[in-house]
Amino acid sequence: MKIGLISDTHGLLRPAALAALEGCERIVHAGDIGTPEILDALRRLAPLTAVRGNNDRGGWAEVLPRQVELEVGGLRLFVVHQPAHLPADLAGRGFKVAVCGHSHKPRIEEKGGLLLVNPGSAGPRRFKLPLAVGLLHIEGDEVRAELIELP
Repeated sequence: MKIGLISDTHGLLRPAALAALEGCERIVHAGDIGTPEILDALRRLAPLTAVRGNNDRGGWAEVLPRQVELEVGGLRLFVVHQPAHLPADLAGRGFKVAVCGHSHKPRIEEKGGLLLVNPGSAGPRRFKLPLAVGLLHIEGDEVRAELIELP
């Protein structure tokens, strides 16, 4: 099973990001979406789970949760925009993966039995940070994360 991870689009959904997420069975947006049209475009690719980021405002954004717990392919995932809002005991609570955004820095880290993934920003370039999206590859109870740098 392939899960697409995207964050910090800030109102800009690049064609390269859409192409990288093509074929995913689910997409997770980790906040700072920018506009409801971004969500609509992602929903056309696959079922979508999204959380509200600190820059998401307006009626469309207010209905989004600040954090989400979901089960995908038999694995528990925790999604929140800001890494500072990640609970410390996620692995102990049975979560295998935590997804966050906010920093615009793509990162994969294994920490205490928890796979932490920040797909980076797929929206406007910030400083000299790379633009990226992420993928989760789930096979049985094994999960592997991948970052895809965008042009």
